[in-house]
Amino acid sequence: MSDTAIQTLKTMLAHLDDAKKYQSLRDVMETLPAPDLAAALEDLPAEKMPVLFRLMPKDLAAEVFAELTPDTQEALIQGLSDRELKLVIDELFVDDATDLVEEMPAGVVKRILAQASPDTRKMINELLKYPEDSAGGVMTTEFMELRPDMTVRRAMEAIRQNGFDKETINNCYVTGADRTLQGVVSLRTLVLEKDPDRTIGQMMDANVVSVNTATDREDVSKLFEKYGFLAIPVVDNEKRLVGIVTVDDALTILQDEINEDIAKMNAMAPTEKPYFKSSLWELYKSRAPWLLFLMLSATFSSLVIRSYEDALAAVTALTAYIPMLTDTGGNAGSQTTSTIIRGMATGDIHPRDILRVLWKEARVSLLCGLTLAVCNFAKLMLFDGVGVGVALAVSLTLICTVLLSQLIGGVLPVAARKVGIDPAVMASPLITTIVDTTTLLIYFNFARLVLGL
Repeated sequence: MSDTAIQTLKTMLAHLDDAKKYQSLRDVMETLPAPDLAAALEDLPAEKMPVLFRLMPKDLAAEVFAELTPDTQEALIQGLSDRELKLVIDELFVDDATDLVEEMPAGVVKRILAQASPDTRKMINELLKYPEDSAGGVMTTEFMELRPDMTVRRAMEAIRQNGFDKETINNCYVTGADRTLQGVVSLRTLVLEKDPDRTIGQMMDANVVSVNTATDREDVSKLFEKYGFLAIPVVDNEKRLVGIVTVDDALTILQDEINEDIAKMNAMAPTEKPYFKSSLWELYKSRAPWLLFLMLSATFSSLVIRSYEDALAAVTALTAYIPMLTDTGGNAGSQTTSTIIRGMATGDIHPRDILRVLWKEARVSLLCGLTLAVCNFAKLMLFDGVGVGVALAVSLTLICTVLLSQLIGGVLPVAARKVGIDPAVMASPLITTIVDTTTLLIYFNFARLVLGL
């Protein structure tokens, strides 16, 4: 939708008190997608949100509600009557309603469950039994189910009768009397079938890719990327179909995982709130502990420098190249870490590949280190005017630092995954802190060896 239409909506929202504009406002809203309406609603004062919400058709209102941030949802719920809240909850898909219950404070949850229908409440409670990061925790129980003995005619009648309440009908899942998953048939196949009396069992694809309720949600999202599915069925330990995960949920999972990894790679605690929705205290808590840890760990570098004060005093030129060496080591380690973490995220690298990673990184780092050392040696001799001994010590340190940094950067994420730690924790800040100390030790020992200090 054009930015002009969105801007028109925002202008009209600024004059909500003018009752004559309500019909025009409703007309504009019906032309906008739910995500755009949700973005406009986020910018409204809390007291005006229910007014706009009441102007939407109930199906559109439910779609918009599902797109809102938890804080905005809570503020909106406070302004809705019990009857209005019930209409919203009844229109929400069960997985969205479950997410809402998980995000809201206890008092709001009590009110939500009180307004939900008995069937919706039962399904919400069933989904809440599964871990949040599992396939069971993100699936929806609203899917189209067919029997293998159904004819195409009966199946199409069932879809027309029950499809309105399903999250998707693109794929219909075939189950037996005990609800075990037997196959899948697409709506396209049903529509194009010329024989209305052909049975679903004859048409279905029995080779169904499914996941268990306990499967990690990140692993589920990777299957969408691998197979290009719009939905993946979820079965329990007895192979009974209990739900499906849809592609929109997979995209949300991937976005959440990326945001979490970015936060950890930059030494911050992950947060689901947008930047401007986060309080100063929340931002402080997400950053301060890591900064404190990194500051304390950096004291090892200070101890190394103090241990070699005599060498620095004897050849003061050595001091000038400490920042360049530590920065180069940190950058080299960060490059490798980012590459390995990305490879692990896409499934290209596994913990069993640690020896292959070491061998490859050793060769790459040696080439990089030699290139930097040669260029640096020429620079020191031609432009800095230092002695051959200092230039040699710095250049040899560069080779060893790049080699060691990239090996550490390659091994740590893989080792972290092997012991069950998120590899993103081993990213740039932590690598830099480790490399700084080792670089200084290498540098001063080379200086002693080459310069005879």
